[in-house]
Amino acid sequence: MTRRGALAYARGSLAALILITPVAGDEPVFVDRSSESGLVFMHSTGAAGDYHLPEIMGSGVALFDYDGDDDLDVYLLQGDGPNRLFRNDLEPGELRFSDVTDESGLGHKGFGMGVAIGDYDGDGDPDVFISNFGPDAFFENKGNGEFTDVTTIVGLGDSAFGASAAFFDYDRDGDLDLFLTRYVAFTRKANKPCQSHLGTADYCSPLEYPSLPDKLYRNDDGVFSDVSVEAGIDRAFGNGLGVVARDFNRDGFSDIFVANDQTANQLWAGDAGGWFEDQALLGGVAYNGHGEPEAGMGIAAGDYDNDGDLDLFVTHLRGQTNTLYRNSDKGVFSDVTNTAGLGSPSVSMTGFGTSWLDYDNDGWLDLFVVNGDVRRAGVEANGEFPYGQSNQLFRNVEGRFQAAGLGARQASRGAAFGDIDLDGDLDVVVSNANGPAELWLNQVGSRNNWLSILLSGPTGARVRVDRQDAPSLWRWPATNGSYLSANSPEANFGLGSAVPTAIVVDWPDGSSESWPASKPNRRITLVRGEGRFQDD
Repeated sequence: MTRRGALAYARGSLAALILITPVAGDEPVFVDRSSESGLVFMHSTGAAGDYHLPEIMGSGVALFDYDGDDDLDVYLLQGDGPNRLFRNDLEPGELRFSDVTDESGLGHKGFGMGVAIGDYDGDGDPDVFISNFGPDAFFENKGNGEFTDVTTIVGLGDSAFGASAAFFDYDRDGDLDLFLTRYVAFTRKANKPCQSHLGTADYCSPLEYPSLPDKLYRNDDGVFSDVSVEAGIDRAFGNGLGVVARDFNRDGFSDIFVANDQTANQLWAGDAGGWFEDQALLGGVAYNGHGEPEAGMGIAAGDYDNDGDLDLFVTHLRGQTNTLYRNSDKGVFSDVTNTAGLGSPSVSMTGFGTSWLDYDNDGWLDLFVVNGDVRRAGVEANGEFPYGQSNQLFRNVEGRFQAAGLGARQASRGAAFGDIDLDGDLDVVVSNANGPAELWLNQVGSRNNWLSILLSGPTGARVRVDRQDAPSLWRWPATNGSYLSANSPEANFGLGSAVPTAIVVDWPDGSSESWPASKPNRRITLVRGEGRFQDD
């Protein structure tokens, strides 16, 4: 058995607490272990009083196993300064991080916005794409703990205001292509003076600047070609911030949902010829249920109602609500925000990073949302960066949600999700604008049965786990989603008290493959075509 199967983090004294206790008496659900684990990082916007728009947008974070030792390392993007890579040195009874930025070569210095993780050259090692306010960067993993900047060699390096990015195989040729959202045509030279509702200087709305079209890059044997025009991506655009690539209409081809800030969203439906058609209006996700554009930031895609298709959750600006779009089938959605109980708790918040996660492993996907304002909040506007808000956890009770506040007030932006301490439940790393990174370790999920599945095969698959005397569950493993961030690639299943009876993978080419039942509370890798699993 490897370290991955044996290690569990020993919980000690409590640090910052999340204020929700639905599972176990008065014990907190999440505990911030950033300082004591060595994950010490302070984000800086570099603000000098000119209110440049990128300063308020924050930066992303990635969870990925860069060194192949079966645990999740952390990469944090910086605004004013170099990005930092922290190696996870998990040992029995202790979770420790080491700053390995210098030796890894990932100390890139730009104004960091988004990060995407994917094995672009198929060598088994995850590579790193970074979007910046300014030229983007791409780093190839050499497999020895070191990364090399190959941006120019692979044909990347767009110099506009980049945001979230997603690796996915849109043309089903076996390698990873790249989609990049781009925000607005802001430059420091073209900065406009704007004011808050109190008449004081503040950051401008993105509507003060022209929108930018997003970019689709096709991977041609390790070199990326801009195919935005020939794929149709240039025909509609907005102020792009969040992106997820999934097969929403279940036709076997990847689609792309883009959350735009105060402009209509896009739902790019892909086809066999590599062409994309914007189906957002017909699909019910261009606007909210009132027909209004919203300030789309973060995105979560998952099956919250356990009916086998992908639903969408999008975070928005204070004064709006976050929006839950329920997939009625084949990529047609309805706004069910209020009936699901997600409207009122979010109207006073500005949401950014988010994900579905079954935090208590009861078989229902819950929601984690990180918040932080972008406007000065009147009498609460104390300090030099007065944008802090509490984060939120929404517990899914058979399709309706109960909300609770999480931790101290920060201007939270990026959030990445994965099992960092390898105990069977999902944890969260949060990047705060002009604030410290936070490592929220889940304290309760491992008390229920669980199963963690990693796929070895083409991207874009759907995994189903059948349970004894309980409904089946579906997951779509992918790293893209949230806001400016990259998640763990594993599919995590909370099983409640049930045990799995079968595992089925629907591959993107339309074929299905079944595996025998696995014991619960373990990690397995499913290798396409082998009909057996590798026990990690």
